[in-house]
Amino acid sequence: MPADTPRQFHLNAFLMNAGHHDAAWRHPGTRPDRITDLSYFQELARTAERGRLDSLFLADGVALWGDARYNAAGGFEPLTLLSALAVATEHIGLIATVSTTFNEPFHVARKFASLDHISGGRAGWNIVTSGNVAEARNFGLEEHLEHSLRYERAAEFVDVTKELWDSWRDDAPVIDRERGVYAEEGAIRPIGHRGTHFRVDGPLNVQRSPQGHPLLVQAGSSEDGKEFAARYAEAVFTAQQTLADGQTFYKDLKSRLAKYGRTPDQLKILPGICPIIGATEAEALALEDELTRLQVPEYGLQQLSGMLGTDLSGLPLDGPLPDLPEERDINGNKSRFTLVAELAGREQLTIRQLIARLGGGRGHRVFAGTPEQIADQLEEWFTEGAADGFNIMPPYLPGGLDHFVDQVVPLLQARGLFRTEYSGRTLREHYGLQRPPGRTH
Repeated sequence: MPADTPRQFHLNAFLMNAGHHDAAWRHPGTRPDRITDLSYFQELARTAERGRLDSLFLADGVALWGDARYNAAGGFEPLTLLSALAVATEHIGLIATVSTTFNEPFHVARKFASLDHISGGRAGWNIVTSGNVAEARNFGLEEHLEHSLRYERAAEFVDVTKELWDSWRDDAPVIDRERGVYAEEGAIRPIGHRGTHFRVDGPLNVQRSPQGHPLLVQAGSSEDGKEFAARYAEAVFTAQQTLADGQTFYKDLKSRLAKYGRTPDQLKILPGICPIIGATEAEALALEDELTRLQVPEYGLQQLSGMLGTDLSGLPLDGPLPDLPEERDINGNKSRFTLVAELAGREQLTIRQLIARLGGGRGHRVFAGTPEQIADQLEEWFTEGAADGFNIMPPYLPGGLDHFVDQVVPLLQARGLFRTEYSGRTLREHYGLQRPPGRTH
């Protein structure tokens, strides 16, 4: 970015079935019957693109999340869906979550290179290690791999994947009909990887893609997660409850980049926010209360138990949390465990109150207010060193995304904080990042 160009937001739309609030499917403004309807997601993608958002993002797990008796669970595999959304949009980035624990590098490299070609350079990979024992049990394991081992495997996994993406030179296909040569000798090379977790010969069976490497995204905030992000990630989705916590995380993560030869502008930090928007503050708060009343306590209790690694069933909802384990003893999502435990302790919340607080964002910040108040909050975090942009989590769909795009985005544009038109074609260009150079020999 030139020195005289004002710094601007990056905005990602995090799409989740009927919406992020766990009671969204019960709200009359949602369409839970359409969560396996391609046209529904195409409409959402076009809305996000109409707002000139950088990207849209699909979470994923390899087990059924939550109890489908109480929520609109299940849905599309993200890479399959994003391939369909690629042909329904022109500019917006397409980010899919794929686990390094329950996949192989060759599969993942091939799929993301394919999506990058199909979309004309708009693919992004949200790298996760998975944190749920139910996922392990879908892949022949009784227990999940230990936390640090998952990150060790993930590091080698990403290294191998990047080698595969670079196994073709950019100029490999010469398509010389006269000589009968499609690709020059030596332009496509095996990688011959031999590591602790993987043995991969290569080369990849997909040509090098428009971006070279899809945008690399990461969402873990544990110590292992932050170190992994500093080494590999180009965008980070994070959950922070307060401005001070956001500033601490931002400063900490950016300070880790130098050891990997990276500069602060090579990694964008996007805290999640679930904006509940009303024409007035009272209207926004009333909508938040309405969603809380629609919650199914059994679902919230199960979800909270999973976050805390503690079975809360049978405990009084209007009582406090029991004694919790230490973070070091958690083998799931360590950073989310700590965030939720600290939130409960800081505000002395009962289990029922905690379920209500987590209903909209599962630990991400929830803010109810007018479009102007939402814009003010985003601007404060952006200008006060807590964010490079935001992961927008509409509480209900499609209305929550419509309202953000039509009411909040114009305010950010008027303040000079967000683009009014796309200036590039690729997802890397949206995020102000360079295309990784390919092999030259």
